[in-house]
Amino acid sequence: MLNLLEGIKVVDFTTIVLGPYASQFLGDFGADVVKVEPLEGDGFRAVRPGPSADIGAGFANFNRNKRSISIDLKHSAGKDVVTRLVADADVVIHNMRAMSALALGITYEQLKLIRPDLVYCWSPGFGSDGPDANSPAYDDIIQARSGIAALNADKEGAPQFVPSILCDKVVGLHLAMAVAAALVRRERTGEGQSIEVPMLETMASFNLAEHLAGQTMSPPQGDLGYQRLLSSNRRPYATADGYMAIMPYSTKQWIKFLLLVGETELADEGWVSDGAERSNRIDELYELIGRVAVSRTNEQWLIELSRVDVPCAVVNELSQVIADPQLATKGLLGTFDDGDLGVLHYLKPAFVADSSNEVEPRRPPHIGEHSREIMRELGMTNRDIQSLVDQRIVGDQRR
Repeated sequence: MLNLLEGIKVVDFTTIVLGPYASQFLGDFGADVVKVEPLEGDGFRAVRPGPSADIGAGFANFNRNKRSISIDLKHSAGKDVVTRLVADADVVIHNMRAMSALALGITYEQLKLIRPDLVYCWSPGFGSDGPDANSPAYDDIIQARSGIAALNADKEGAPQFVPSILCDKVVGLHLAMAVAAALVRRERTGEGQSIEVPMLETMASFNLAEHLAGQTMSPPQGDLGYQRLLSSNRRPYATADGYMAIMPYSTKQWIKFLLLVGETELADEGWVSDGAERSNRIDELYELIGRVAVSRTNEQWLIELSRVDVPCAVVNELSQVIADPQLATKGLLGTFDDGDLGVLHYLKPAFVADSSNEVEPRRPPHIGEHSREIMRELGMTNRDIQSLVDQRIVGDQRR
């Protein structure tokens, strides 16, 4: 955990994966992230397995470095607590639909009356100026509509979902970046603002960045689709004892690879040295890799390709990722052990900064674990806090 955003307070209304992934980055950078949950908690808490009834493994991996307060946002007294939170905050972040935010009283128009310089960033499924603005969306829906599932079709052409919560995580990164950019602007101008980061629009742009291809020009110079990526021979290649990713890319790398596998005449062909021509015939070269890959073991390929500086990698199973030598250098996993949840692993952030900026991370919170602490910071008396807890307007899960 880095302290680069130390002093920044984030009121976090996000749920499931997209928003919590974004706010976790803010927490990893040192912001004080106050996770506002309903009394029953974020729905992703229920996903099993998990170390406790209210913390599942998935929730744990998206909610470190946060404090939790649980509030009945439909109750007027609950809304009063939110008003206090926002007045004391720098950032509000959520990933709900506009109509849901309006019903809860947390739209930008409502909250900027409380905190005029508020940074407000939100991520609905679909942009607010489109016909589907108030339609529900989850990762699978956006994988389908953004073209991801079709690009990932199987050999028979049937679309397939990527087995990762891909869209939530990609859009979550965009949401975190929007917060950081808006904070920089506020630092320079003193002005807050709202930034909308809709899922479909973000993922369509993400997906088409390379696949707009010939349609980039007007008139078009070809179809949609980056042909190198769509080549039927672009795949992990079967070797004598496993699978490898083998990827010559530059002219120098292709020539070195061809010489390595004995294709000396092909290495001298003019089209191999011409980047544009090579691009047009890339499927031929990928087919060649597929034919020769089986002639060596993974270990042999790693040695020989590394010697000539051609990019390559063994295809890791998930269990092998954790043990990958490169990742083991720093250590992919850290450990929480505070006597509450037992030993709990977490994925260390990949950012590297001056060690003086590093502080110990915090484990994911229980539902409402910090409710009393947060309300006391807002100037509320113990009597008022107890009254809210007794009325089940604010949840309290003290440990």
